[in-house]
Amino acid sequence: MDVFSDLIRGVRAHGSLFGSSTHSPPWALHFVDGAPLTLCTVLTGAGWIVPEDGPPEPLRARETIVMRGPATFTFVDEVGTRAEPIACGEHCATPDQGGTRHRLGWIDPGVDAGDGRAATTLIVGAYPVRSEISRRLLDALPVVLRAGTGGTSDAVLDHLAAEVVVDTPGQQVVLDRLLDWLLVCTLREWFDRPGGEPPAWWAAQRDPVVGDALRLLHAEPAAPWTVTALAEHTGVARSTLAKRFADQVGEPPLTYLTRWRMTLAADLLVEQETATVADIARTVGYSDPFGFSAAFKRVRGVNPSEFRRTATTASPSGRAARLKSAIHSNPDVEITCTRP
Repeated sequence: MDVFSDLIRGVRAHGSLFGSSTHSPPWALHFVDGAPLTLCTVLTGAGWIVPEDGPPEPLRARETIVMRGPATFTFVDEVGTRAEPIACGEHCATPDQGGTRHRLGWIDPGVDAGDGRAATTLIVGAYPVRSEISRRLLDALPVVLRAGTGGTSDAVLDHLAAEVVVDTPGQQVVLDRLLDWLLVCTLREWFDRPGGEPPAWWAAQRDPVVGDALRLLHAEPAAPWTVTALAEHTGVARSTLAKRFADQVGEPPLTYLTRWRMTLAADLLVEQETATVADIARTVGYSDPFGFSAAFKRVRGVNPSEFRRTATTASPSGRAARLKSAIHSNPDVEITCTRP
């Protein structure tokens, strides 16, 4: 398992609800839920993404922007639009009017919106990030992430454009997976952009030595790893591995391993409510629960029991990662929303 695959495995669309409606400019859609990660793609037409704190970003046909929460944002026909914002966050469609995909005044993407501007088709996917594992991925992202056009994303957009205009069995599952595919392609292309500053672990994965060490730590985090053992598995001297790993990742191998184990443990403490601290300790490679508790508090700032108590009793936030869009007013942009 490589680092990126590990970090993104908890970020998936699931059970999305799709709605579409015909509107004409001006329009303003205010996405109020502040999902941890929201992917916005325009298939046809154009608009502007206006972050809560930040400059407006144009979004043209076949372009994608990823927004990192919890800040909200607005999608508008033009900056300074006179439209009253529609709060998108409680309902994506009217369920009693048409099943998975709800149509109100469907139009073909090439039809003008009435003032010479083509109708705009917006695809939006909001992603919940409930795990501590995936939060490490979020930490590496800016609030507004724009991927360049072209690349592997184009093939996904072709599939999305074809799938979103038909009603067929299994469509919801297909669209969920296409959104996941588009998100992965977008993030990879952003990390690899010329002149970019990807997180250290991204570039380190491609080093023949450090990349192998990272894959070993992620594949078997509970193994009794030492720097010597890692060096033997990667085929270099102990000192070579230690220096190369620290130079590329920014910390020694065993420090990285400890932080990764504590991240895994944080999720297990919440997910496995009946497991004892000793059970969790053994799962992440500690035979001594006291040593595990000390390491957990050193890394996370609280002991395992306190972390579990706080995490499991916290009330659900209004910023839960769901995107649902109101689509009933403001007449000629076709909007397709997804809600995990």
